[in-house]
Amino acid sequence: MLFHPMDFVILIAFGISLWAQWKVSSNFNAWSKVPASSGLSGAEVARMILDRNGLYDVPVEVIPGRLTDHYDPISRVVRLSEPVYYGRSIASISVAAHEVGHAVQHQQAYGALVLRHRMFPIVNFTSGVAPFLLLVGFLLHQLSLIGLGIIFFAFAVAFQVITLPVEFNASSRAKKFMLAEGLIYPDEKRGVNKVLGAAALTYVAATLISVLELLKYVLIFTQSNNNDE
Repeated sequence: MLFHPMDFVILIAFGISLWAQWKVSSNFNAWSKVPASSGLSGAEVARMILDRNGLYDVPVEVIPGRLTDHYDPISRVVRLSEPVYYGRSIASISVAAHEVGHAVQHQQAYGALVLRHRMFPIVNFTSGVAPFLLLVGFLLHQLSLIGLGIIFFAFAVAFQVITLPVEFNASSRAKKFMLAEGLIYPDEKRGVNKVLGAAALTYVAATLISVLELLKYVLIFTQSNNNDE
């Protein structure tokens, strides 16, 4: 594929993505050093919020790694990295509450999350095939393959776009849970916002890169199609 002017914009977005990842790491490190006033660990906070929402059957497990925390909707398990599971800091309980937010979304059939789950099998296939179709299409100058590759890639981009409200909503729920249960004081909310806000920024940056890349392919396809006419 030849260089396209949109590549400059994508490089800028990629730079923003790297900066966002750095922000996540630096904010987590900074607020990991600030003890939560509740004295509870991430695992204890997760368990408490799950129980308050009637999710007694959703276990909280510890997994190796750093910032590997996630909610598994298939197994219905909240998995927390060791620093979050055992940590008693603002960062630890913020991340734990966020992941529980996804479990509550699942319980309440939150619309964006339901749509995301339904799209996953399709996106899992299309995202794997799209690069191959685009590569072969550009090499062989086959507009039909390029067009199909763009359509498949668009599914992956749509999946990322839908992920944004899911993540923002989970963070919003986390903040409300912690305040309502007295797990944080109002003056600790700044730390929670810093940790969860930085994490959300990584999703925004990744989505921006994908949207711009899709736009680039569409522009190349349109120009090629016009040249062939």
